[in-house]
Amino acid sequence: MKRRIKIFSADAEVKPSDKSDIPLIVVTFVLVAFGVLMVYSAGSYTGKRLYGSEFYFVYKQLVGVVLGAAAMFVMSRIDYRVLHKLRYVILGISIVLLAIVFIPGVGITNYGARRWINTPFFTIQASEVSKFGFIVFAAAYIGSREGKITTFRGILPVVGVGGVICLLIILEPNMSVTICMAALMIVMLFLGGAKIRHIVMLVVPLIAAAVVLVLVEPYRFARLMAFIDPWESPLEEGYQLIQSYYGLGAGGFFGVGLFNSRQKYLFLPFAESDFIFSVIGEELGLFGCLAVMGAYVFMIRRALRIALGAPDRFGSLLCSGIAAIIAIQVSVNIAVVTGSIPPTGLPLPFISSGSSGIIVFMMSIGALNSVKRRSPKSSELLFVKAPRIKRKKQKDKAEGGAATARLGKPTAVRP
Repeated sequence: MKRRIKIFSADAEVKPSDKSDIPLIVVTFVLVAFGVLMVYSAGSYTGKRLYGSEFYFVYKQLVGVVLGAAAMFVMSRIDYRVLHKLRYVILGISIVLLAIVFIPGVGITNYGARRWINTPFFTIQASEVSKFGFIVFAAAYIGSREGKITTFRGILPVVGVGGVICLLIILEPNMSVTICMAALMIVMLFLGGAKIRHIVMLVVPLIAAAVVLVLVEPYRFARLMAFIDPWESPLEEGYQLIQSYYGLGAGGFFGVGLFNSRQKYLFLPFAESDFIFSVIGEELGLFGCLAVMGAYVFMIRRALRIALGAPDRFGSLLCSGIAAIIAIQVSVNIAVVTGSIPPTGLPLPFISSGSSGIIVFMMSIGALNSVKRRSPKSSELLFVKAPRIKRKKQKDKAEGGAATARLGKPTAVRP
């Protein structure tokens, strides 16, 4: 009898649920659809004036949404363990794309930085691909070396790969994504079980390197000074942050109304991409901003729940890494727009204009769903809330207990 019970429980543990995470998919498409709407609202005037069509940014966004939806569907259907087998291929593609950016005629230079690869249909931002590539590699390496990751030598491959990616990104230059990647590397090591003292040994040099990078580049130092007091240079480095303040302040609690933003009329630079959250605050107000933030919190929470129920360590770290990069990028973007940290260019996931980001993030959601579909049915019990006992039942139980106490317990009679 005991043997039968043991076999039955083992079978129950390994049997996959084969159920998609519908709430996660729904919130993803809600954010993406809302992003298309806000990209039109924030970028219609700029698109009409600079490119001859108010739908210029919308068309590019829709291409990313269609390709991203296809990538999400495919990734949901295949076994996520394929990513473990292809980890070196995915990582290699990520690094090669970062290197291709520097090839003249292939890499596109905008605003003094080479961050995009030109293709016949749209541009590819290589740094967006590198985030997913690093997560897959780090999850595969840490997941298969649970004992070694607690040693300093054990974390060196992750640090080395992360360092190479950060170096290529900072050479573009793109300090915001470099900081994002460094933070992702630290989070992955922490989740993987690296010792705190080893993480501190990495964080201290990273902070020192960030300070040096700010000091050696005049425009970065100027941005830092503008963050401290943007009204010191209201027409130069402090201009963008001040315009963001105007947009958020004008929105109040309920906003000025959808499509009624005034800052998008060339007052706020990059209104359709890096500073789209400011337009959201202006048009939809504080409550609109809180709704968007709530959607992100819900998405991250679902990702972490999938990580808890993953059938193996690789799946758990993969989901945790995806949740981490979404949380990091959302936090940094909102902090920049609200003036909580120095200005830097980092798009808002699923919402900001940019085909590469949409495709990679939607593909990441597909990876989360793939893990969920292959997680054991028993893991769903982790998320089932215990049934609530009605107050009336509690009252009856309390009264019954009191009555028993009044009557007294029967005493045992000795023979």
